[in-house]
Amino acid sequence: MDPSFFKMNPSGKIPVFKNGLHIIYDTVEIIQYLERVAVVSSGGDKSQLSSSHVTEWMQKIQNWNPTYFTLSHIPAKYRDYVSKFLRRVVIARMAEYPDLASAYHLKLRDAYETEEKLKDPEVVRRSKEDLVRLLDEAETQLSETSYLTGEALTMADVMLIPVLARLALLKLENQYINSWPNVAEYWSMAQQLPSYKKVIGKYADGWRKQVTLIKTWSIVRFRCMLKRY
Repeated sequence: MDPSFFKMNPSGKIPVFKNGLHIIYDTVEIIQYLERVAVVSSGGDKSQLSSSHVTEWMQKIQNWNPTYFTLSHIPAKYRDYVSKFLRRVVIARMAEYPDLASAYHLKLRDAYETEEKLKDPEVVRRSKEDLVRLLDEAETQLSETSYLTGEALTMADVMLIPVLARLALLKLENQYINSWPNVAEYWSMAQQLPSYKKVIGKYADGWRKQVTLIKTWSIVRFRCMLKRY
């Protein structure tokens, strides 16, 4: 909710990437931009960029919006408490930064619309079906290759692994990962990657997951008690 973020990105949504005057809001486009920068900086050639097959998989993964699926699996009492807290934060920022009131108003409207859509079983059902379709496709591909697009880790895997980590965080491994044998094997392998351990595992594996959740919940409760929005 930082005002500097809203000045850069009036929608208040993530992801957003800024490099000088260059601002990108699309995940796949951000990845492709960083790839191009890395290749140019290292003196490489275009063959090092993600192939069309990798890009196709990245688009498939990005097309699944995890918002409604994720929120539908969070207990209502916690979801409502945090939602109310976030709305109060937005309202406080609107009063504090009147020049950004329109941007914060859009964020507030999005919050109310999300809550309304969560009440619609059809919205949640479609989100679940989209996830199942994605996992079905991944299962088929992983029956032929170790990673999504071959025998080497690519940016497509970098996008899929956090999806599986999200399911694990929601305690849905048995239902949404282990039901697909190849995906389950892939997930086990992914958790052993040094990059996974450094970026995701340190916050989401084992007891660390509980620490992260407790810490986040405590901050929200503390700020609510002090009315520090």
